[in-house]
Amino acid sequence: MKQSTPWLLSGAIFGFIGVALGAFGAHGLAEALEARQATAIWKTAVQYQMWHALGLILLSLLERKDPPLRGVGFAFCIGILIFSGTLYGIGLGGPRWLGAITPLGGLALLIGWLLLARAAVIRPNHRQNNP
Repeated sequence: MKQSTPWLLSGAIFGFIGVALGAFGAHGLAEALEARQATAIWKTAVQYQMWHALGLILLSLLERKDPPLRGVGFAFCIGILIFSGTLYGIGLGGPRWLGAITPLGGLALLIGWLLLARAAVIRPNHRQNNP
């Protein structure tokens, strides 16, 4: 049996947590979130976490010890932790200064997408030049 990459495990864990936090926000915290008008913040955190968890799972299918793709995985994981993590904190009534950190997580997610685009451009050219 082929060993999975760390991105498959990371994607599965972030996906599980995303579904759990989405359900928790919709059911367990619904009244508290609405009272603080934080429902939209919570939904954004869950949505970004889930999309990037799926991205990590798909990345696990592409990665074959390819350094540019490893960078994508790290950037997505860091981005999820910072972007969604700070939004969850704000949604739960944490300090508003967390909002100043949130864009750093968004930047990490953007870097991950740029690294993926770079890998898509570099890899085909590399194969053509080195059969």
